[in-house]
Amino acid sequence: MPRKLSGELANVPNLITLFRIAVIPLVLLFIDNASPTRSFIATLIYTTAAVSDFFDGYFARKLGQTSLLGRFLDPLADKIMVMATLVWMVEHERVPAWLVVVLLARELAITGLRAIASSEGLEVSVSDDAKMKTALQMVGILGLIIHFEYPMLFTRITVNFHKVGMATLYMSLLFSVFSAVQYVRLFAEAVARRDGAVPAE
Repeated sequence: MPRKLSGELANVPNLITLFRIAVIPLVLLFIDNASPTRSFIATLIYTTAAVSDFFDGYFARKLGQTSLLGRFLDPLADKIMVMATLVWMVEHERVPAWLVVVLLARELAITGLRAIASSEGLEVSVSDDAKMKTALQMVGILGLIIHFEYPMLFTRITVNFHKVGMATLYMSLLFSVFSAVQYVRLFAEAVARRDGAVPAE
């Protein structure tokens, strides 16, 4: 078992995922309310980490290196990235604390629910709303990391990336609530089917 685990750690998809986790402290280090340059560096690192999320899945399929460890690490890396950056930006007053508390409470609650489902042999699949929630959170956090106003190319129109980021996070909050309700409903239906109360479709 230890040899198999070390082999899974060394495969390409999992190395990419571990890279994504490892660079999160660098993103936090360069977030700076007084320095557009440092925030730009944080943006580049964050974007690189976010894009790598596509490549670990791509190589896992391409190289046939899907693994149990990878199925654990991939969503973990996403959650650490979201949680760490949101909590860190509360200190920098880029996002209200109440919003971060609600978003993180939802993540912890649903993660616990899925863990219970798994321990009971029940499968609760990820909904489309949950995937949209994650995508909106990633984009919203990107806007908050950029933070400053920048002009659009070839125009005099400026974009306030902080406001764009906040608007996107509020949208993700709606999808968070919807998907949480879906998870609870699916969990209840799975329990009912197991106990024979509701026939499987």
